[in-house]
Amino acid sequence: MTRAPGTSTYRALGLGISATFISVVVLIPLAALVWTSVADGGDSFWAAVTSPPALASLRLTVMVSLGATIVNAFMGTLVAWVLVRDRFWGRRVVDALIDLPFALPTIVAGLTLLALYGPRSPVGINVAYTRHALVVALIFVTLPFVVRAVQPVLMEMDREMEEAAASLGAGRWAIFRRIVLPNLAPAILGGSALGFAKALGEFGSVVLISGNIPFRTEVASVYIFGQIESGVPQAAAAVSVVLLLASLVLLTVLGLLERRWSRHAHE
Repeated sequence: MTRAPGTSTYRALGLGISATFISVVVLIPLAALVWTSVADGGDSFWAAVTSPPALASLRLTVMVSLGATIVNAFMGTLVAWVLVRDRFWGRRVVDALIDLPFALPTIVAGLTLLALYGPRSPVGINVAYTRHALVVALIFVTLPFVVRAVQPVLMEMDREMEEAAASLGAGRWAIFRRIVLPNLAPAILGGSALGFAKALGEFGSVVLISGNIPFRTEVASVYIFGQIESGVPQAAAAVSVVLLLASLVLLTVLGLLERRWSRHAHE
């Protein structure tokens, strides 16, 4: 097959522009962050990330992010199922509202949640300044990741296999567990991984409703902000690198699991 004249030139040009853009926007800032974290030496880096307040904020961040991810893995799949498989009045409105956390400034989301679930809650529920408030805020901002990952898979799924299984006497739970879930699992894992990574670094939606109480409700992002305000950028960068590494490891592992599960489902 003969290539069109100039194809390799355009390909090289596109690759060069893409690599330059990624380097300027992503790689160079990340390299600067890592350099700042170790600028005072490895001992300072280790001291910054193992100090009791830093460890407490990191532990709390992982715990509430994991809790929100588990809830969204289930509820996000359920919401996607309802939007795709059911027909009801207002479905398009609900579908549009799913993307609201993407468009809404996170600080506005935090203010909204504080007004609804704070001391002056109109519904009589006050979880402000507790760990439950952190989970609620993270669920709010990360739910779309799972819904939007699962929804297109459900829309493209061939329902003939489900109908065939039902005609053979299989129950709804058996059909879901043996046919639907294996096809949805890669999308659920992928959406959950993105949601978890987002939750690890979330700031705007939690800074108001959490109260930022050290050792109780201070997550890592708020701790990092506090270190910057206190004039300790090296400690802030060190904790940021830990979050960055945690996100990279998680996304890599779940990416491998997603590909393996997807390959197994198509065998």
